[in-house]
Amino acid sequence: MNDKKKYGFTTTILHSDRQKAIEHGSLHKPIHTSVTFGYDDARELATVFQGKKPGYRYGRQGNPTVSALEDKINRMEEGASTICFATGMAAIGALAQALLRAGDHVVSSSFLFGNTNSLWQTVAGHGVDVAMVDATDVGNVEAALKPTTKLVFVETIANPRTQVADLARIGKLCAERGILYVVDNTMTSPYLFRPKVVGAGIVINSLTKSIGGHGIALGGALTDTGLYDWSRYPNILETYKRYPMPQWGMAQIRAKALRDFGASLGPEAAHHLAVGAETMALRMERECANALAVAQMLEADDRVAAVYYPGLKSHPQHALSTELFRSYGSLFSFELKDSIDCFDYLNRLKLGVSASNLGDTRTLVIPVSHTIFYEMGPERRASMGIAESLIRVSVGIEDTDDLVEDFRQALG
Repeated sequence: MNDKKKYGFTTTILHSDRQKAIEHGSLHKPIHTSVTFGYDDARELATVFQGKKPGYRYGRQGNPTVSALEDKINRMEEGASTICFATGMAAIGALAQALLRAGDHVVSSSFLFGNTNSLWQTVAGHGVDVAMVDATDVGNVEAALKPTTKLVFVETIANPRTQVADLARIGKLCAERGILYVVDNTMTSPYLFRPKVVGAGIVINSLTKSIGGHGIALGGALTDTGLYDWSRYPNILETYKRYPMPQWGMAQIRAKALRDFGASLGPEAAHHLAVGAETMALRMERECANALAVAQMLEADDRVAAVYYPGLKSHPQHALSTELFRSYGSLFSFELKDSIDCFDYLNRLKLGVSASNLGDTRTLVIPVSHTIFYEMGPERRASMGIAESLIRVSVGIEDTDDLVEDFRQALG
């Protein structure tokens, strides 16, 4: 494979490992289970530790199998560098651990994955000022900015109500103000969208979801797109300024979030995720088509109160989603009318599995208010537009007609 040639998405992922030498001609990077790495020359070991030469020191900071996955994710996002973590939440937590200090200010979308919302509450408890705003309008983000704002954080499509952030305009605003723009791409995946095109400096992916795709391994990643000027970020320690300026941010994140905090991805999980990633485009095409078909059926049924999916013309950000994304994602949510109990509905499904993951090959369903958003309480849920009857659906790769019929028959 000629590395200089521009190949398509799936071709690039399939042959990513072969861009570097692989032991014994293996088509996949082997699973390297060693947690430490020896050197014949002690001076070489010292130069690796000092960052003067690439190499592996200790499994907490890097591993050949994990590095191969990082290369793969980096190619997906067309990034400058990528770091993988034990989970998607570890990747988000790495931002706070490595880049924020007491007294800093963060502007975040208020429409967030429940655990991310909880994390920002924890960060606020450590002295960081966190403003939660409706990021579907760039004006709300701009109004919340302060001189101490260090980063703006948004998700592409919100989980579970599917609000779509004003991605391009927020990116332009951050570029004008010199603010680090962080975009969580989990709900779209690098196949449907690359946040680099709207100016994101750092892109987050939960590898557990659509990239891995089979619900068998946890993982997360941060990708530096190369767009952000790290000389404008005041929290970079002098230790990491010995590297070229474009590497400052990721050098500090790797040290503070992996070496010091230990949120490291294991090689076995990295291998599972790398293999799963090879079929991501194929899976996403089927999942998006299935999601649209089921969402359209539900929207047309008078027993359903509301359906939230960017692929529907009724969605407030349908036009924006059409402009930005290759397709509309594999997740939607819906509310039943009061005459149908959400638990009874879920129990009547034969294919939809009551479970909490996303981006699986199987269709997964969950009653949002009673599970993943229960801890927030009714007032916070109401502020996010989450009704008590809301059901979240992560659509899998089942045959379309089978899924449509299953969700129809469960209405009773």
